[in-house]
Order: sequence, then structure tokens, then C-alpha cells
Amino acid sequence: MESVKTTAIKGAGGRRGGERKKAIPKSVKAGLQFPVGRIARFLKKGRYAQRMGIGAPIYMAAVLEYLAAEVLELAGNAARDNKKSRIIPRHVQLAIRNDEELGKLLQGVTIASGGVLPNINPVLLPKKSAVLEDKGSQSKSPKKA
Repeated sequence: MESVKTTAIKGAGGRRGGERKKAIPKSVKAGLQFPVGRIARFLKKGRYAQRMGIGAPIYMAAVLEYLAAEVLELAGNAARDNKKSRIIPRHVQLAIRNDEELGKLLQGVTIASGGVLPNINPVLLPKKSAVLEDKGSQSKSPKKA
């Protein structure tokens, strides 16, 4: 009499079946580019609250991705206006400061190598009437004697 031993193949975690399924990142499930798992880890490590909902890191990743896309789009437009193909900190600065809502959000932020917005106080500009009079008097050339 032969005894036949049958052993079931166990997968990971004691489940029956073959190989373990490949893990799908939360970012892919949510359709985002920003890392949901990393943001969740940062939120947990930072101890911002005792407990955190499952949707909090997903929502935060989506908000950060939207803000990054908005800033990059405006900075790309600023780079194109300056006939450049590469975005530099100056373009980011111009994009943020020229946009009302982003400027208000990032009011206290200093961007390294960003420079300042071009601005001339209207008091320092020459008066339009004075400019017109000067042009009128310059066009009349004095007659030679």
C-alpha cells in the first residue's frame, strides 16, 4: 500500500493558489502622478492628527498635483513669452506673481533667483501732455540765417 501525500501550494499570507498578485500603487488606482503612499507616510509621521481617514492622502495628492500643474502651465507660458524653451525660477516667479489667486496663496514665499516684477511708479513716468508738447516743438526746426 502506497500512501500518496498531497500538499496544496500556498501563496503569500497562507492563501491557496499560485503566485501573489502584483501590487498596484494607490496613485495608479486614484489616477494621479503624485505619490499617494508617500504622502500618507508623511501625514502619519508628522502626527498632524491622532487619526487619519483613508481618503486624506489621496485628496492631498490630488490638490498638490493640481497646484503643480497650474504653476507649471503658467511658468511655461512665461517661458514661451520670453522665447525660451526651458523654465527657470524667473519664469515661475513671473507666473505666480502675475496670477491673482496664486499670488495670494504664495504671498510670503521667496523664490530663489526669481527677481522682482517689473514695476515703475506712475509718478516717475513723464507726463503725456509734456511729452506731446516736446515732440511738437522738436518737429519745428529753427531756420538757419
